[in-house]
Amino acid sequence: MSEPDARGTLGTVRNAVLLLELLSEGPAFQQLTDLAERSGLSVPTVHRLLRSLVLSDLVEQDPTSSRYGLGPEVARLAQRYLARQPILGALAPYLVPLRDSIGQTVHVAVLVRGSVVYVDRVDGADGGLYRDTHRVHAALETAAGRILASRGTEDGWRRALESVDSEQRSRLGAERDGWSAAPYLVTEGGSAQEPSEVAVPIVDGHGHTVAALAATAPPVTSEEQLDRIAAQLSRAAHAAGRALGHG
Repeated sequence: MSEPDARGTLGTVRNAVLLLELLSEGPAFQQLTDLAERSGLSVPTVHRLLRSLVLSDLVEQDPTSSRYGLGPEVARLAQRYLARQPILGALAPYLVPLRDSIGQTVHVAVLVRGSVVYVDRVDGADGGLYRDTHRVHAALETAAGRILASRGTEDGWRRALESVDSEQRSRLGAERDGWSAAPYLVTEGGSAQEPSEVAVPIVDGHGHTVAALAATAPPVTSEEQLDRIAAQLSRAAHAAGRALGHG
């Protein structure tokens, strides 16, 4: 991003968002000069923007190292945003019974700028003490992300492809039609921390895929078991989609 983009209200907002994005990646606290180099902005511009973001609690500065990280206001705004999402309210009556029925952890996922964000979860018997409670992944790494990216907009699909390396981009790019038509998708995990995942789309009254409903799968799972888990996920997803109505 060139320095002239910092001029004017729109450019200032764009650059502030860029810094927040950079702070969300890598270490929790980062140096001013590193942020300037990665953003393509000058050190004075980055310093000025960070000072404003610190005043709003969107960014915090470590008093010992003087490095910068995301601030607590980000969490508050995220919770306010999620509280206003109709899909979470529509799914609320179904998540615990679904978890009890399949005996596995259940997730609700949405697509944000090429990443899949798991915005709600109910732990099953497979949940452990060291499981991540907040998950953000490159969309094409997960079953939920593949469903959402393949069924979403061209821009969303492009961003999802940009999040993987060029070799994967060529291979995964050809999968879009198959993924978008599939009733459910499965990705195989490699560990207890990253188990296999089964995911189905949640479609609203306008026919738009607004989220995905996913569940972890047991370490050894037959196709029949996957079909059973997917069928139960689909029933809950369909019921939630009906609750969203036709607006």
